[in-house]
Amino acid sequence: LYKSSSNFDMLERYKYKRQLASHQLNNYLLKKEARDRAPLRTSTALPAAVCQDAVVQNALYTGDLEAMQHLFPRGSTANLIIEPQGGEMRWVATGEGLWSLSYEQELTTPLHITAGRGFADCLRLLLQRGANVDLAPGGTTALHESCENSQPECTKLLLIHGANANAVSEDGLMPLHVCSSPESFECAKYLLQYGAAINGRTLDENDTPLHVAARNGLPDHVDLYLRYGAAVNKENDEGLTPLNAACSQPQELQELQHYFTVCQMLLGAGANVHTMDQDKRNPLHMACKNVNPDIVDLLLASGACVNDMDYGGEAPMHNILKVVCYKFSHQPERIVRALLNHGSIRVWPGALPMVLKHCCVSPRTIEVLLNAYSFLKVTDTWVESVSPEVFKHKDFYESVFSLAMTPRSLQHLARCKLRNVLDGRVHQVVPKLDLPAFIKNYLLLEYRGFIH
Repeated sequence: LYKSSSNFDMLERYKYKRQLASHQLNNYLLKKEARDRAPLRTSTALPAAVCQDAVVQNALYTGDLEAMQHLFPRGSTANLIIEPQGGEMRWVATGEGLWSLSYEQELTTPLHITAGRGFADCLRLLLQRGANVDLAPGGTTALHESCENSQPECTKLLLIHGANANAVSEDGLMPLHVCSSPESFECAKYLLQYGAAINGRTLDENDTPLHVAARNGLPDHVDLYLRYGAAVNKENDEGLTPLNAACSQPQELQELQHYFTVCQMLLGAGANVHTMDQDKRNPLHMACKNVNPDIVDLLLASGACVNDMDYGGEAPMHNILKVVCYKFSHQPERIVRALLNHGSIRVWPGALPMVLKHCCVSPRTIEVLLNAYSFLKVTDTWVESVSPEVFKHKDFYESVFSLAMTPRSLQHLARCKLRNVLDGRVHQVVPKLDLPAFIKNYLLLEYRGFIH
């Protein structure tokens, strides 16, 4: 029995040694394959030296290739840390409660300077001279610099020479996170081709690259990231998904279409239209606040709840009415009309003079809003609420003020009755009715330029 047990132990040890040897061999082969695939370096990276030479800095900042060939001949190293002269002044603590003004020095490298400025030939020379591709004395790598400044050729060069596509900066950002402009699209493509993490998170907000692209209204980036498998419903530390991030971003008139396209893509990829942030605001709240009518229509068509309240007790209708005076060129009347046709709550009649005061620059918004009521008690307060600056809309406001002495028309009362019967189904039922188009439009609160 003892002999048998001993033989069994020897057999187990033998099998273990074989497994270990096999494991070590596999590791060796994998590492060899990685080395074989990696681009060849012309020299081994040496410890970086600090350089304050103005001649070297001038050649780097101007992209003077000929000068750099003289400054970095074959056999030399370009593994330097540049300490620029000057910089911005800032207060620095000197101890014992004392502060002094001193120049803020931001350390950089020749790679950072050339990569960020698109000097691809100079960058190639530095890489051939053995510059450390992942050196980050100022907290970011040269790859961050090239991506942030939308330099695709330099980005590709750095990646070919082994730059870490997932390097994390001092601020907790990966290179994909700094691809935040339309011009950085090619950089983002190269990063993903070289293994950038599509769902990598920032350290401060837990944003993914898709959050960044959505927040900046970048349809091409969003399309690219979704094709690479980006998680469409990931929430950041504020509870925002990429869809929430896109809707919550303030948008200029010329940017509305870009953000609409982004939201279209995200919803097509399965984005949740009901996700709320920490303040219980959903994408519809945010799209109303930023006055993007196309996105509001899209969200409502995708099932967004028109009367959801945030923590402050405000519905989407409150959000749009608050900003009409700032965004009247964004067609806020379209949003008010869409909300009402989907069954939105109306403004308390006693608050209408206040709404009139803040929204009078947009007569169409006032028209849509007032046409949701069968009866209005117009007083002198209403007249006082309209700013003299909107005199060009005099005819419209005179039609509003005339309601103080004239009841609403029978036609309007019939409209109100039918809309009340349909409740929140106006947008669904009215288009299907066998009625002339102008009557359907009237029921859907189309603008006429006057109140009757």
